[in-house]
Amino acid sequence: MPGPYTPALIRGMTQPRTRRDAFRIAGLSAAGLALAACGVQGQKVAPPKADAVADFWSKQKKNGQVIFANWPEYMPEDKGPLEKFKAETGISYEYKEVINENAEFFGKADPVLRAGQSLGYDIIVMTNGIQLQHMIELGYVVTLDQSKLPNFLANAGEKYKQRSYDPGNVHTIPYTSGVTGIAYNTKYVKDDITSIAALFDPKYKGRVGMMADAQEIANFGMIALGIDPEKSTEADWQKAGAKLKAQREDGIVRKYYDQNYIDAVSKGDIWVTMAWSGDVFQRQLAGEPVKFVVPDEGGTIWTDNLMIPKGAANPVDAMMLMDYLYKPEVAAELDEYIQFVTPVPAVQDLLRKKADSATGEDKQALLDMIDSPLMFPTEADYAKLRTYTPLTTAQEQVFNPIFQSITQA
Repeated sequence: MPGPYTPALIRGMTQPRTRRDAFRIAGLSAAGLALAACGVQGQKVAPPKADAVADFWSKQKKNGQVIFANWPEYMPEDKGPLEKFKAETGISYEYKEVINENAEFFGKADPVLRAGQSLGYDIIVMTNGIQLQHMIELGYVVTLDQSKLPNFLANAGEKYKQRSYDPGNVHTIPYTSGVTGIAYNTKYVKDDITSIAALFDPKYKGRVGMMADAQEIANFGMIALGIDPEKSTEADWQKAGAKLKAQREDGIVRKYYDQNYIDAVSKGDIWVTMAWSGDVFQRQLAGEPVKFVVPDEGGTIWTDNLMIPKGAANPVDAMMLMDYLYKPEVAAELDEYIQFVTPVPAVQDLLRKKADSATGEDKQALLDMIDSPLMFPTEADYAKLRTYTPLTTAQEQVFNPIFQSITQA
């Protein structure tokens, strides 16, 4: 059992990790599916041509202010990185914790952006998935000027420059990431679980937790069958749906969970479950008997992304801040607080150097972070991670009902 802890770690253990509390994909409900469909149907726009992008940026200038909309618990309480940015650049900031869920945020943003109006934010943060794809397809996100991203280009890990949902980082750059894998309670499960097959094993009948999120459960159904979700077809979705349906009908699944799976596995209501890395890390810090593993067959990596919404008043200032967050020392300060997976590999060494000179509880807390694969996945873990299935609007009408029929039955 690790401990004692710094205030930052105590915050993480005692306050809800609201980043994933209400995480949903529009496909979770008929209303969400209708929203996604009506928000996209017949309104996709062609990507702007290079000369149009260059012309746009040539007309922009630094205005000395930036408005940043983010999720709760995603910036140190003293706003240290933002204060340093202000001191170094002279750009003032407004920081708003107004994003709590992707579908909800998209539902509010869509009519505003569709009407050609501004959201009033210069930077927003959204997770890769259906809503982010719609934002890009509808032309709601500004094409980035790569020449204004020197820190990103120099310091981002290569894995964060090769993302299927936004090839070439045309519209987004990562803010932080997390992993969907398997968690299990070591009080009840004495085997070392390494395979996704554990989620389908009859010996855990009635003690398995699965996620209610359509894309999350679809990914694990496909990965269990050896299918790469990023390259999957409708036939693959049907196969995954059949496997997940059999799992449900055999009584293996106790419940399809949202955020509350972590309480269930910690208490022993379920023994094995799909899980998000950040949730498990917090419970491990609290000394609870929960272990996390990326299955041998693979897991999911999700990424929260920085982007500039169409109509932003201060795009140059926004890009300056986005790039500033890729300074290794700034990224380290963020990651020490957020405790998810940073897109800047140099952070691990910086935290290690900080630990070398630290003492007592501060040193132990830093060592817990540095040694955790939940914050710093190994190369072997990264090699097994996949993102979500990219879907057109027409494909959503097929994909979502397959997996809704399982989790909502």
